[in-house]
Amino acid sequence: MTDGGWLANGPLFDLPLADIWFGLVFFIFAMFLFLDGFDFGVGLLFATREDSHEREQLLAAIGPFWDGNEVWLVVFGGALFAAFPAVYGNLFSRHYLLMFAILGALIIRGLAPEMYEQRHDENWQRWWGRAFIVGSVTAPFFLGMFTANWLVGATTIITLPSLVVGLTVVALTVVDGVAFLRLKTRGELRADLRTDGYRALGAYLVLVVLTLAYIAVAVPDLRSALVSPLVVALIVLTLILAGVYAVATSRDRYYVAFVAAAGLVFSLVSIVAGLMYPAIDPAVGLTVDAAIVSTVPLNLMSIGAGLLLPLIFIYFGVLYSAFSGPIDVEESY
Repeated sequence: MTDGGWLANGPLFDLPLADIWFGLVFFIFAMFLFLDGFDFGVGLLFATREDSHEREQLLAAIGPFWDGNEVWLVVFGGALFAAFPAVYGNLFSRHYLLMFAILGALIIRGLAPEMYEQRHDENWQRWWGRAFIVGSVTAPFFLGMFTANWLVGATTIITLPSLVVGLTVVALTVVDGVAFLRLKTRGELRADLRTDGYRALGAYLVLVVLTLAYIAVAVPDLRSALVSPLVVALIVLTLILAGVYAVATSRDRYYVAFVAAAGLVFSLVSIVAGLMYPAIDPAVGLTVDAAIVSTVPLNLMSIGAGLLLPLIFIYFGVLYSAFSGPIDVEESY
């Protein structure tokens, strides 16, 4: 028997584990972008609220969730490192300054609400409120830059697609944030957010079109993938989901709009994955099959993921069930 025993005989149940882990990595990234995305969106919407009571409502809406939502970013990094260590090393060495910028923005975004509530002083809250806004805008912007550079194989941080996709992700987080807040708030605040949702959705669709046009014109390696049946279907799905979001928002179908916002996030991440596959590090031409770890650790990781991921979903199910429903109008962070 070879080292590793039956684990070394081949992939578990002859499953295409390399492809499954490729999909799982992007699924985890989409979960983070969706769940922490509405936190980012709330931070940007915080800038549109002048009334201190409304600002407190926005902070109260995300209070129980934002730190738990960031678990998915840790899981994303862990999954990428465990399954595709060469890709992890390449991406983080090429874009280490961008990684530090993302972490810095997340730290500011997390620290600001806590400090904001420590003193009810106008100047104090003004500055920490600004810090909350800056962290909430820059975190998704930098994440979008990272995603675009990964997709097109850029070796520099600031590129045209990175800037456009950064803005695209920011707009999407506002779409997500509006859908979440309309679930969690009542009264005039809930009604006022409808217009913000329409504007963010329009900006998101325009930016997606610009991104796809840039790929079609300036990235020859991705042109064939752009017109593949999968990517075309995902683009059509995005348009359908945008229509569902707009109609549901106009009719105050809050849960439908929230599900549509989730669909928009997962569709965007799926388009990125569909354009990239079978490569996983386009900058160096590294494919999924070439980058995946060897059979024994791959099988062990797959078993571990099969055990741990359901526990994570149970945790989030309990968390969101415990804090479901609109917040009280007098509730604060």
